[in-house]
Amino acid sequence: MFEAAEIGHKIDKKTYKAAEPVLREALLSAQFELLAQGRRAVVVLVNGVDGAGKGETVNLFNEWMDPRHIRTEAFDSHHPCTPTDGRPVMWRYWQVLPPKGHIGILFGSWYTEPIVQHALGHEKKHHFAQHLERIRALERMLVDEGVVVLKLWFHMTEAGIKARFKALEADPKTAWRVTADDWERLSHYQDFIGVCAQALRKTNTAQAPWWVIDGSDPAYRALTAGEHLLRALQQATQAQPVPAHVHAAPTPPAPLDGLSLLDHFDHQRRLDKADYKDQLEELQGRLNRLLRSSAMRQRSLVLVFEGMDAAGKGSTIRRITQALDARHYRIIPVAAPNEAERAQPYLWRFWRYLPTWQHTTIFDRSWYGRVLVERVEGFCSEADWTRAYDEINAFEEQLIEAGTVVVKFWLAITQAEQLRRFESRQETPYKMHKITPEDWRNRDKWPLYARAVDDMIERTSTDLAPWHIVASDDKRYSRIEVLRCLCEQVEQTLESSAKNGG
Repeated sequence: MFEAAEIGHKIDKKTYKAAEPVLREALLSAQFELLAQGRRAVVVLVNGVDGAGKGETVNLFNEWMDPRHIRTEAFDSHHPCTPTDGRPVMWRYWQVLPPKGHIGILFGSWYTEPIVQHALGHEKKHHFAQHLERIRALERMLVDEGVVVLKLWFHMTEAGIKARFKALEADPKTAWRVTADDWERLSHYQDFIGVCAQALRKTNTAQAPWWVIDGSDPAYRALTAGEHLLRALQQATQAQPVPAHVHAAPTPPAPLDGLSLLDHFDHQRRLDKADYKDQLEELQGRLNRLLRSSAMRQRSLVLVFEGMDAAGKGSTIRRITQALDARHYRIIPVAAPNEAERAQPYLWRFWRYLPTWQHTTIFDRSWYGRVLVERVEGFCSEADWTRAYDEINAFEEQLIEAGTVVVKFWLAITQAEQLRRFESRQETPYKMHKITPEDWRNRDKWPLYARAVDDMIERTSTDLAPWHIVASDDKRYSRIEVLRCLCEQVEQTLESSAKNGG
């Protein structure tokens, strides 16, 4: 990967002085066109070896363009900070993604930690491969969501870095820039560069290729990096729409007999008031004890509630929160995305609300909107919602690997019961706010939603995060069943973790 960057690229001062103002003008113009269109974002990953000019290049980018519309985030390349609060490693990067129309520069990126940990021998080969595959999936998703990903690797030979360090040390004005740690890291150069080459080869894709830049000559380095950034900005402002990539999954075929998964549940089950009160109190206490147990000290809980309109999601959530400490949970009601959320990839708004250890986040509707309402209503393309199944599974897998217990419920009701509840809402003053013309319109699309639910459950009910489908025509029965399933899944997770030494 690095041979072409080790042949001594160089640009004379005269050439640089002539080219720099032209490049700066073009970059600034492209930046403001990106901002004016507000259609796509540009993410610049700045990685490479020590001493190759990464910091100087980032400073130049901010100098050459308007820094008000650039978000620069630095992640320590030598002491990567693994989150200790229970969120997945990728959480910190999702927090700094630029919105549409803006540029984000990640100085040290999602490549930093896996490369450093593997180079130091702290991470095994198969774990390193898993990290790289996850990175490929993230970048593929960002590109599919319209983000232009520019990956720059600044390279220098070991001899070149050594010579630069010595030159800096020889000048009292710059000697402070070289530390004992710098020399220590240089002693591991060969181990480090081998891992870097492997990482670049495995993640050099058509959608997000690597650009390796010789960092030995500042003029060459600056102009080359600037030209790559200019092309990325021009790509982001092209008039044609973002193409759907060929890796989108095919549309699932409809069952030939027209039967739906949701048709095969016993909606006749009922629970009388006395049994309901007894079981509710017992299960709420059981849940409270589970979440306060020592086994949950380094875990968090994410609950996902989906269901047809009027399925009882809100009232069920209230019965759960009655068992929780109000300081340790948060309910996220998910509606249509707002302006800030539309300017980001669709999973962004859910990454924002992930809980820390010993906390719970309850999603009243969730990321599954991409494969339900957005699919049925045509708010996204077929390519978007078909690829979302795999993206959602990968998202939940990261949550679980970080110690989050993910429990998902689909509250299933019949069309007849939904109609009864709609009419009751219209006739009851304090419930009228719950019914809208959109609810009636969605009811007309019941068969389309039922088909989407079948596909969702089939493609996203995994061993790690299965769907719990609860017949909910009887609210008492439904609430008790949800609480029972929730307690059982938490218990099973903790028991399995204890057996595996986790």
